[in-house]
Amino acid sequence: MIKVENLTKRYGSHTAVEGLSFQVEPGKIYGFLGPNGAGKSTTMNIMTGYIAATEGTVTVNGYDILKDAEEAKRYIGYLPELPPLYPEMTVLEYLKFVAELKKIPRANRQPQLEEVMELVMISDIQGRLIKNLSKGYKQRVGLAQAVLGYPEVIILDEPTVGLDPKQIIEIRDLIKKLGEKHTVILSSHILSEVQAVCDKIMIVSRGRLIAEGTTEELTGLRNKRTRTEIEIAGTREKAQALLQGIPQVLGYHFEDSSEPGCVKLVIETAPKEDIRRELFFALAGEGMPIMSLNRLEKSLEDIFLELTGNEETPGQENESEGGMENDSDL
Repeated sequence: MIKVENLTKRYGSHTAVEGLSFQVEPGKIYGFLGPNGAGKSTTMNIMTGYIAATEGTVTVNGYDILKDAEEAKRYIGYLPELPPLYPEMTVLEYLKFVAELKKIPRANRQPQLEEVMELVMISDIQGRLIKNLSKGYKQRVGLAQAVLGYPEVIILDEPTVGLDPKQIIEIRDLIKKLGEKHTVILSSHILSEVQAVCDKIMIVSRGRLIAEGTTEELTGLRNKRTRTEIEIAGTREKAQALLQGIPQVLGYHFEDSSEPGCVKLVIETAPKEDIRRELFFALAGEGMPIMSLNRLEKSLEDIFLELTGNEETPGQENESEGGMENDSDL
């Protein structure tokens, strides 16, 4: 559906995107994950024809986004990080204006407007001026304009920036609902947001694509061994002697324990090898009670930090570079 080939964008001596290539297949929710300044928004703007690439091409259903812009843009709905709203218009006036720009046939216009407003839950505020809306409602209006015309692909750039936690959850639910009928590309620097809604994740760093796959594929790729953390009542010597009798153990190391008379260690086995049952029976036979037992697996956050190195750490749920508005009326 969308094919990005060798995409590069330079601003003077600064390279925002470098040699980026990927394909987007229909019927999935894709996540662009990366720290601030990684090139996510630049890529989105090129994919939607807002700016031109220095090198490379973007094709949408076979149409070049620059050479065949009108045809290509028919398949795309776009919500930039700052929604393109007209504050002096009412919600309905604005959406009618967008419907006209998108050349939606007059016979279909009113039913579609009503359906889209119902979808993003703004029907009850359609008569209000946009300038008087909360940040959350403005974001919903922005989503409505992206969905109008029912494009096959909807591209969302940081759709939850500046929203409070309740609003973030509501926008996520909307994105999942959109994913039932559209292909969605979601840009974000918030790990939990991408993990919660996306079928496939693309991690970008310094303008380059450095990893892609499902959450399970990305974490599995980096989890070379299974690690089990255990704290037991006993001595190091007895623990070492016991572990030597378990063939699945590839290695282990001791850590400090806060429990008197206990030892804590991390045991390494082959990927997907679960030795908790063997540990339980072996320790029980030696009279060494288990105080705690946990499997340790690398999270998406661990993978992200490994891949992006010293770049800025992604934001938390209630933080963004745009700040947070406390809008309680979303």
